[in-house]
Amino acid sequence: MQIFISVMLPVLLIFGFGYGIQKWKRLDITSISTVALYVLIPCLVFNTIYKANLDKTYVQMVIFSFILLATLVLINKVYSRIKNHTASMENGLILSTAFMNAGNYGTPIILFAFGEEAFALAVIFMVLQQIIMNFFGVYYAAKGKEGILAAIKSVFEMPPTYALFAALVLNLSNITIGENLLSVIALVGDAAIPLVMVVLGMQLANLKLKEFQWSEISYGITTRMILSPIVAYVITVFIMDVDPLLRKVLIVASAMPSAATMVLFALQYKTEPNLVSSITLVSTVVSVFTITVLLNVVH
Repeated sequence: MQIFISVMLPVLLIFGFGYGIQKWKRLDITSISTVALYVLIPCLVFNTIYKANLDKTYVQMVIFSFILLATLVLINKVYSRIKNHTASMENGLILSTAFMNAGNYGTPIILFAFGEEAFALAVIFMVLQQIIMNFFGVYYAAKGKEGILAAIKSVFEMPPTYALFAALVLNLSNITIGENLLSVIALVGDAAIPLVMVVLGMQLANLKLKEFQWSEISYGITTRMILSPIVAYVITVFIMDVDPLLRKVLIVASAMPSAATMVLFALQYKTEPNLVSSITLVSTVVSVFTITVLLNVVH
């Protein structure tokens, strides 16, 4: 109950704000999501990467993240081949299941469950996931409609990509920027996650319950909430030799619900936004139970 009150309830309330304003005013979601993608998220990426402590722990996390991503993508491709899905549906499922909400959702849960040392590791993992989402998330969102070459081009058309490169160069070169400029970037970036969550709530307000694709939602929930942490366990126990605390962080982070940022990408490139939104919502609600069980198992 404490996890629900301190972590889940605020998340659901923000979704509710978006849902309520969309039911009331019927706003243009695409315009709002474009502002988030082209202004707020680049600032969030830059501020996060610029301030990150890029040490050797990153190496293990990078290896883990790419193995996990590749495995989940493969699972989706096999499932989509069996179900004879379109490319758009396949990529919508990848957006919904291969990218987790390791940031504003995952980090407080890990802090509450394992303490400050684990929280520091969770923040590093969050930064890495932000990098992966801004490359591979955009790639899979654009690929279904525009093809592979156009998808790669889309990655390099997105402002977060250049914010990432700039922040990495400054971070690794130990180049400092003015506090006033950094405070402006941080202020704008801090608005990204709440706005993304509001947009998700708005998108859900446009859906009708009877339009929910429950078979695909069930698959998405199973993959994101159950298969993902199982894959993470296999990687950290049988493939990689990682510290026990880091193992717990990676397993729990891998069990987080779908990343709300993927809803923006799905909206931007029209890659099954209704499906991505519904899986994101349902996985967030279901996570109240699944994460509680998982924490009792790995603690």
